[in-house]
Amino acid sequence: MIKTTYINVAISLPVMKSYTYKIPEHFNNACLPGMRVLVPFGRRRVTGYILSGQKECKTFKAKKIIDILDDHPLFPESEIAFFKWISNYYIHPLGDVIKTALPSGFDRHDISHIFITKHGQKCLNNAKLTPGEEQVIEFVLKRKSCTLKQLKQNHQNKTINALIRRMEKKDLISVSAVLKNDGAKVKKEKFILYEDMPKVTIRMSKKRRALLAIVKQKREVSLTILKIDIPTAQTLIKPLEQAGYIKIIQRQVFRDPLGEPVEPDKPHKLTLEQQIVVKKVQENLSCGFKPYLLSGVTGSGKTEVYMRLVQDVVNRGKTAIVLVPEISLISQTERRFRARFGENIAVIHSSLTKGELLDQWRKISLKKVDIVIGARSAVFSPLEHIGIIIVDEEHDGSYKQEQGLRYNARDTAIVRAKLNNCPVILGSATPSVQSYQNVVLKRFEELKLKKRVNRHALPKITLVDLKQYKDVRGYDKIITPELAKGIRACLDKGNQALIFLNRRGFATFPVCLDCGKSLSCKYCDITMTLHQGHSEYQCHLCGYTRPVKIKCPECGSLKIKPLGFGTEKIESMLKAMFPDARLTRMDQDSTSRKGAAIKILKNIRNQNVDIIVGTQMLAKGHDFPSITLVGVICADLSLSLPDFRAGERTFQLLAQVAGRAGRGETKGKVIMQTYNPDHFIIQAARQQDFLDFFQNEAPFRKALMYPPFSRMIQLKISGNNALKVKIFAGNVANILKTTLDKEKNQKNMVQILGPIEAPIQRISSKFRWQILVKSPSARLINRLITSMMNHGKIKPGTGVRLIVDVDPYSLM
Repeated sequence: MIKTTYINVAISLPVMKSYTYKIPEHFNNACLPGMRVLVPFGRRRVTGYILSGQKECKTFKAKKIIDILDDHPLFPESEIAFFKWISNYYIHPLGDVIKTALPSGFDRHDISHIFITKHGQKCLNNAKLTPGEEQVIEFVLKRKSCTLKQLKQNHQNKTINALIRRMEKKDLISVSAVLKNDGAKVKKEKFILYEDMPKVTIRMSKKRRALLAIVKQKREVSLTILKIDIPTAQTLIKPLEQAGYIKIIQRQVFRDPLGEPVEPDKPHKLTLEQQIVVKKVQENLSCGFKPYLLSGVTGSGKTEVYMRLVQDVVNRGKTAIVLVPEISLISQTERRFRARFGENIAVIHSSLTKGELLDQWRKISLKKVDIVIGARSAVFSPLEHIGIIIVDEEHDGSYKQEQGLRYNARDTAIVRAKLNNCPVILGSATPSVQSYQNVVLKRFEELKLKKRVNRHALPKITLVDLKQYKDVRGYDKIITPELAKGIRACLDKGNQALIFLNRRGFATFPVCLDCGKSLSCKYCDITMTLHQGHSEYQCHLCGYTRPVKIKCPECGSLKIKPLGFGTEKIESMLKAMFPDARLTRMDQDSTSRKGAAIKILKNIRNQNVDIIVGTQMLAKGHDFPSITLVGVICADLSLSLPDFRAGERTFQLLAQVAGRAGRGETKGKVIMQTYNPDHFIIQAARQQDFLDFFQNEAPFRKALMYPPFSRMIQLKISGNNALKVKIFAGNVANILKTTLDKEKNQKNMVQILGPIEAPIQRISSKFRWQILVKSPSARLINRLITSMMNHGKIKPGTGVRLIVDVDPYSLM
């Protein structure tokens, strides 16, 4: 409990510092760190988060808080240091860091609404308004509630701000702040309690007697459960309550996002390698912070190791966080953990509804569970006494948030483990170059699982040179005879085949046969993709669509030929080639509806399908014992992208998807089609040899001073006006270079690359430029960028935006 007169508060607005507020007398002894407060900020009321108490405020008169919004802290006091580290490292406002960490639904702030005055209504009726004034009032009247932002966005008049001010002065409208509460609310439900002494006697129908019998037997029952036996319970309970036979109360309940019940399981017998790994970590559990890299081949039983370590931590009275990169993987991991730990787990990921997410968060903060499983946002879970943090598939790019607070959940998990003085385990069959370099430098300890739990060798990988089929017509150019024979042999044995292509859609390069121009997005510098299932061309960056029967925007011709291929086309071809096989497709399109991904995974697990066509969603972590063949349609797709991590991502993807084969009793096989069979990355993937890949990749990174041999910050400048964006990017670069010149002793330790146009120059009508800043010292470039951001001349003009991306994952 805070006993001081003042509190330090982080505001949920884009401001870097925290602010001091006074606690009114009626809120004495009611404030705790981690609670939300409603505070005045300028003319607005906004949500703030209590960081700590403050004894005095000498330099200015502090404003008083308006209200306390919680009855208990939303995050533990121990997590505040973690939030401050994130704010400093990622150069992001502290209040916005906390807002990002919390589920949506916890923010309250003022929104300016427009209301028509009586005088304004009278002037409209008497036709005494100018055309502009009449347009504004009619727009507001069409809506029950109209915000100032809505009016400005939908009004064509460029002088709308001046018009609104004139109308306010003339008393035609009023602009008032309305307090808005974002998102979901706590779910409450009616519970019926049995009362032994009724006040009055009423006539008992058959249904009333049945209802009372159930309530008497259970003593307390929810209305939802009661309605299963007595559907009309809602109307029956009121007279019974009035007569005193029962008592009705409201109680908070938690929405359940977990899937169908699972059969409990017992811990499996560990292999010798698993025993060594578990024992090694257990011996050091009480020694505080220690980072491990668990590099185990695909199918080596990493999940069983995780569960043993979590069990040990929970038995010691501590808690655990398990991070999984893909939402589709969470379902599998959640089932396995629930089979072992029952209902002692919470799940955090973006596919939950706002209400489910809110309930899971409250469940964790009220200490009702000890284990949290989730995607990257689960790293913020309000757990206390954390005993271990596990990051599965640590190499995965999904851990990097690409909007708002651009944090990397893997890196922040390591920091949170350090602040909680507990071990952190990063697991992967294909570790990131960054993590393995930390092993080389002795910062991480490597734990190895070299053999699969089924004792089978890794699947044999056969390379097929696509150059041999470049002049072939028909299906053989895409699905080669070698792959087709492999699929047929797999099906004849009653097994499943996974056909992998990391490109969705039907045709990826529509081109006009008359003028030769490709069909590009209207708002982005990228070609559109044909989605035959939706009968439309789609832009995969901004979502813009065009109908299938469209004229060429350049010459007006109707002769548009869809070239290229994606998962949709591969699915169509396989249906024609193997009409007796049951097919399913798993990509972003087929899993867009809630529950669709889980349904597909369930069908694969239950062997209700024979051939699975999928993107990277199926490439990692999944355990399907009946998949004995993996076919890679084109192994080179991501190899030549203008990004220094392109090779690493290609190797990881190929090695991971190859690892889906042969995880059961039958030996697996992989057929990998490629145009570059001799490339060192393709060869390393064929051998499934990470060390060979690392030894070839690391010297290239070191020579060019790319991570992990340097730290990098990417400055992204974007806007509607190409010239303004270019000029502002130049100004930012000049200020950076001027600031760097002041760092006399360390000037040579920093490289500034750019400004230069981004590889994709326009997305969603925004022109894009970028600047890269590299240095061996993270502190030095952080200080440099912070100084640049605080420079008086760094104020993007209207329509220009500057984004700071610390440790960028993609340079596209």
